[in-house]
Amino acid sequence: MENKSLVSINDYTKEEYQKILDLAEEFEVRTTQKILENYVVATLFFEPSTRTRLSFESAASRLGAKVIGFTDSASTSVKKGESLKDTILTVSKYSDIIVMRHPREGSAKYASEVSPVPIINAGDGSNQHPTQTLLDLYSIRKTQGSLDNKEVAFVGDLKFGRTVHSLVIALCSFNTTFHLVSPVELKLPSYVKKHIKESNLTYYQYTDLSDVIPKVDILYMTRIQRERFSDPIEYEKVKNSYILKNNMLNNSKDNLKILHPLPRVNEITEDVDSNPKAYYFQQAQNGVYVRQALLTTILGAK
Repeated sequence: MENKSLVSINDYTKEEYQKILDLAEEFEVRTTQKILENYVVATLFFEPSTRTRLSFESAASRLGAKVIGFTDSASTSVKKGESLKDTILTVSKYSDIIVMRHPREGSAKYASEVSPVPIINAGDGSNQHPTQTLLDLYSIRKTQGSLDNKEVAFVGDLKFGRTVHSLVIALCSFNTTFHLVSPVELKLPSYVKKHIKESNLTYYQYTDLSDVIPKVDILYMTRIQRERFSDPIEYEKVKNSYILKNNMLNNSKDNLKILHPLPRVNEITEDVDSNPKAYYFQQAQNGVYVRQALLTTILGAK
């Protein structure tokens, strides 16, 4: 894994997932360790981000690394017409590893092919978000005791939700049963469902959220993403399809935990926040530990 880019969740094996999660546990116990003092981490965010960018920068800072980068490509030479290749080649001269978010699918793979330093994909369009997947796996393992044999529901935008695509693929290594809740227009893409089938696992599809709540160990909520719709009318049709309220959890399992990659809009009402089954803010915190584990592993410091 040393000096190896992380573009897709498929880049790691089940054993490598476990290695990252085990190391993240160590960082949760002792978060500040100045073991990357001689490294520079570049964060290139061509698309808005709060949690992913800040948790990467927090992780790097707690490890003693220097952080450079940008949060708005309009303030860079991209605005002048610089190609992605030239941006990556230039920034690679200033840094030891590049964390990149880009709106175009396949951009992270392309960057990894031209970059002399490792690339970490922080989200490429509606394709994948592998570091979110790793922190999601960490959150599931932490709250459920293991990753094996869980009943997991994914709710909302399953078509464009890159966090969903990556996590479903990863959970296929752990004998998961999938419950897929979405509007007909936003069903899970066929290539992801094919991955479930090829893993000899089972998935069920629903349009009603209340049908799955009593059945599952993990309820993974997602927002309907306005930015993925080219037609505003189509977005308006589905934007309020699923809204989780506190009273809807009355018949849920005792061990249920509610996850959300955030940001939320209105798909989880604020009265859920005080329910002990709500775990999405702790989930975001776990991102620091997991990203510390990734940075140190790829840079060969651990």
